[in-house]
Amino acid sequence: MAATSTTHLFQTRMFFPPTTIAPLTSPFSTFLGPHQRLLSKGCRRIGQRRRCRHSMFVNAKLLLKDGTLSVNGKDALKGVPENVVVTPFTGSSAFIGATCADASSRLVFKLGVIQYAFFSVGDVRLLCLYRFKIWWMIPRVGNSGRDIPIETQMLLMEAREGNSQSSKEHNSYFIFLPVLDGEFRSSLQGNSSNELELCVESGGTPAKFLIIDDGWQDTVNEFQKDGEPFIEGSQFGGRLISIKENSKFRAVGDVTESGAPVSLKDFVSEIKSSFGLKYVYVWHALLGYWGGLDPNASGTKKYDPKLRYPVQSPGNLANTRDLSIDAMEKYGIGVMDPAKISEFYDDLHSYLVSQNIDGVKVDVQNILETISSGLGGRVLLTRRFQQELEKSISTNFQDNSIICCMAHNTDSTYHSKQSAITRASDDYYPKNPTTQSLHIAAIAFNSIFFGEIVVPDWDMFYSLHDAAEFHAVARAVGGCGVYVSDKPGQHDFNVLKKLVLPDGSVLRARYPGRPSRDCLFIDPVMDKKSLLKIWNLNKCGGVVGIFNCQGTGSWPGLESNAEEDITFELSGKVSPSDIEYFEEVSTGPWTQDCAVFRFNTGSLTRLSKEESFDITLKVLQCEVFTVSPIMVYNQTIQFAPIGLTNMYNSGGAVEAVDSSDSSGSKIHITGRGGGDFGAYSNLKPKSCYVNSEDLEFQFREEDNFFGVTIRAKTSSWEITICY
Repeated sequence: MAATSTTHLFQTRMFFPPTTIAPLTSPFSTFLGPHQRLLSKGCRRIGQRRRCRHSMFVNAKLLLKDGTLSVNGKDALKGVPENVVVTPFTGSSAFIGATCADASSRLVFKLGVIQYAFFSVGDVRLLCLYRFKIWWMIPRVGNSGRDIPIETQMLLMEAREGNSQSSKEHNSYFIFLPVLDGEFRSSLQGNSSNELELCVESGGTPAKFLIIDDGWQDTVNEFQKDGEPFIEGSQFGGRLISIKENSKFRAVGDVTESGAPVSLKDFVSEIKSSFGLKYVYVWHALLGYWGGLDPNASGTKKYDPKLRYPVQSPGNLANTRDLSIDAMEKYGIGVMDPAKISEFYDDLHSYLVSQNIDGVKVDVQNILETISSGLGGRVLLTRRFQQELEKSISTNFQDNSIICCMAHNTDSTYHSKQSAITRASDDYYPKNPTTQSLHIAAIAFNSIFFGEIVVPDWDMFYSLHDAAEFHAVARAVGGCGVYVSDKPGQHDFNVLKKLVLPDGSVLRARYPGRPSRDCLFIDPVMDKKSLLKIWNLNKCGGVVGIFNCQGTGSWPGLESNAEEDITFELSGKVSPSDIEYFEEVSTGPWTQDCAVFRFNTGSLTRLSKEESFDITLKVLQCEVFTVSPIMVYNQTIQFAPIGLTNMYNSGGAVEAVDSSDSSGSKIHITGRGGGDFGAYSNLKPKSCYVNSEDLEFQFREEDNFFGVTIRAKTSSWEITICY
């Protein structure tokens, strides 16, 4: 989910004391409260214990003026940015808020520089409680902003007047406590400029591309009557009555009463603005809708539609029947006059452009082969429709904005001159456990053919699903776009964040993902002994995904009545040689060895290009390996980038590697996305800079793993490693 930009978005709550926390009514709070004389006259010893009678409220005045946040006239933060505002809450507390123009699932705000002195003489001490692991907090102390670690969940500040221990009663205490609001949580961190920063995040991976699927069009279905039982298949009898949207997407009557958008444009503009979407596509069938055009509707009469009943070829009838085509044979399809094809598409697409729509997903394309009798035959009719469709797309939309679907016949494929993306599989069926592995295997093998003509589309999937990671890894190595059809609020962000960067982009591999050479002539779904390996290339290395697709389903036509054992494990071998065209990323002084990074374990192994190792997977388990050639720099440095090790396709983050300085003692890596960067290095570096900032790094002697953390909001980076 993306955060909206409102006046009081991303706020810091300041109050005192912790025993008097009031109900939270504003977002993103950092609990900041002044507490004077914390251990002063109100305390008395009882044995070895100290009992404190806290003053319940201090009449503290919090003021933000001229870039300075002051408490009781004493400066607390200097250099407060203009987008930070202070909203009083009680006499001793307030909210610090920040406005922003961008919508994002993760934002970092600067709140100002922590002052060393609240008085004319004195200093500051800090106690931070921060998450050093995902599970646990530990303390850290310091006296400046740079000492505040990322993921600080409580910050206690002591401002001392003078350095003498005798002046305790004049000390002031301030506590910052990041809290929650709605879908967002907050934390504190410091930076090298001693600034206090507030990080707010929902954990949403921000969507940038949305498809409005079947359901937005103005249709009628004479085979579905109110009050009558639903007949399975009758949904495919619906027909289009106009090119405009239905009443769910536009106002009918009094807008204030209906609550509906005024128009499709109004709806699309609103969701683009609210959620930061770059592209919104809509679905439509090749003939308008599943049942074509309604011959009797005033909005479609101009296209002269005639009712036709599909007739399948003997080849289709010899294979698996499909509910949708069976229904169309029963109910008929309103087919436009071929002479009106150009007019229909131009009317439809120009209207969609006027409604702020960026492209279309065109479905049910193979239907033409069944209604071509008397219209020139299937090949010529398909060519005519395809030409007019692509002409309309290029005329009306700025880009080649079309996804083709249900188009797995060569009539359509070989006539696709401009259409660049085609669904490479049957639908993703989240409720059918027997099709999860078939879906992955089918696309991988289909991509051997489709990958030479179009960009194969791997279809949507659910991120919150038993097989979610299985599908996610496949798309990470598939060289495809990534989109999900999750229900609102039902997401697994642990999966999505390994696929999608904070800016909404993906680390897309260069080619369509295809089976490795040793998998080409095996059955990874039903032979009960073979694993499926899918390979791809990035700019500076390769990637291999390996999947256990056995035991959960059967290919259509090969179904077995025998019970399948779905608990067994299978073993296979993985090698750098599984990646074809590896010479494209290994030019130059290559050692002929590779660094192989295993995603799930984080292990790093050095192998020759022909070596292999064993892997064992249970049913519907998978693993992904980043394979990077180890190159030689300055005759002594052997180095191979792995990329962002928190992402499934780690190497997709790396754009280039070189050693351009005269001494040859520096390695430069450019790339994109925030997270944990890893690499193989035969020598331990002396220092590391990310975008010119000197950062700490880790180095594991046992496997020569080098690692450094890149700030999450970083869109692009250059890492300089010095030896």
